[in-house]
Amino acid sequence: MAPDQPTGQDGDGVEALLLGGRPGLTRVEVAAAVGVPVEVAQELWRLLGFPATADDDVAFTEADVEALQLAVDLTGLGILDDDSRSALVRTWGRSFARLAEWQTTLMARVAAADPDGDPTAQMAMLTGEVVPRVERLQSYVWRRHLAGAAGRLLAGAEATASDTTPLAVAFVDIVGFTSQSRSMADEELVRWIETFESRSTEVVLDHGGRVIKNIGDEVLLVADTPADAARIVHLLVSMGADDEDPFPAVRAGVAYGDVVTRLGDVLGPTVNIAARLTSLARPGTVLVDDGMHEALEDDPGLAWRRLPRASVKGYSRLQAWALRHRT
Repeated sequence: MAPDQPTGQDGDGVEALLLGGRPGLTRVEVAAAVGVPVEVAQELWRLLGFPATADDDVAFTEADVEALQLAVDLTGLGILDDDSRSALVRTWGRSFARLAEWQTTLMARVAAADPDGDPTAQMAMLTGEVVPRVERLQSYVWRRHLAGAAGRLLAGAEATASDTTPLAVAFVDIVGFTSQSRSMADEELVRWIETFESRSTEVVLDHGGRVIKNIGDEVLLVADTPADAARIVHLLVSMGADDEDPFPAVRAGVAYGDVVTRLGDVLGPTVNIAARLTSLARPGTVLVDDGMHEALEDDPGLAWRRLPRASVKGYSRLQAWALRHRT
């Protein structure tokens, strides 16, 4: 049975609003309700990044029973197999933990905006108003991305379940980030990074690429074709070189070849080479590997300069090409 619905007038009430009721079950009872060993439930709980509980801690609700049942169902369908279960569930946990921290901070800021109001009561009210809408929006965003990923998978002549695919991989990072950030106030630094992330994402998406992740002062992106990747990094570097544009000065490294895709991330030598090329690039320049050069060397709109082979981590004689677009 589900516990009575809370009024939401205190911290426990906010938690209960989010969980669909006040905790009334132990982990032993949750596991028994689904018919799995308690060790299975404990592993799922840990992988999702939740705090540890003892067998007799009353910390769970019917929502936890449903979640565990869904995980068991997905295992039976082969989605959460032995090879992928830990990594996939851990990725879910980390991703949603970051979202939750950000969303809670936003709601707390709104709740505290009224100096005469009760922040806890305001937080409870916002929880009831905001969370259902955010939940529906997150489902929509996920389904949209799922449709896009399925479309890319089926776009080839033959659909494949392989984790390896040819991609152009690029790193674009802010020039002199450490030295510049030291002189910035916290709010100014946040705005600066936000400008970099939002503008770079806009360019990437508008020109056929996909942002894999932002890593502080750096963005990792991929494109299906070398031409798309070359265009994207050219635009980003040009924006950074424009004194009238608030976009920060950047440099870029791009490599083309087979890439291992895993849980939304990209791995393998092609990714490593792109990272090494970025470390070699001078401010406002783009360096690419042999794979990019071979694919685009006949493009009349591009100019090339072969650089001396360089010794970098993992590669004793890495061949780099300086790439620029002809005006």
